Amino acid sequence: MADETNKLLLIIIAILLPPLAVGLTKGIGGHLVLNIVLCLVFWLPGLVHALWCVLG
Repeated sequence: MADETNKLLLIIIAILLPPLAVGLTKGIGGHLVLNIVLCLVFWLPGLVHALWCVLG
């Protein structure tokens, strides 16, 4: 039950602030930098990448 709740909260965070969700799941590194760049280019690719990191 706790894992499902955590995953749901991470999905909500990924929708609102994709880099924060990636930072919480993958830590500071390449994925976070990539997500920040994707969010700066356009929000939707950053959102897709964040959901991929959270659900993967």
